[in-house]
Amino acid sequence: MLEKLKEILCKVLPGIDVESVTMETRLIEDLKFDSLALMMMSMEIEDAFDFRFNEFVQFETIGDACSYLESRI
Repeated sequence: MLEKLKEILCKVLPGIDVESVTMETRLIEDLKFDSLALMMMSMEIEDAFDFRFNEFVQFETIGDACSYLESRI
């Protein structure tokens, strides 16, 4: 799951150093995500996993996103 999310991160923020991304990496504080990047990541997740968010979810870390997806997919 982490590797797939790293691919998504590259689409959302080209040039990001995905080698430094871990489960503890914070989207806003560490990767400097803004609201547009968060929305784009959500859309990329939906496309990549053929999944639709039915509720508002706010991920703080990459680990949060992985855990959420693993429990729903």
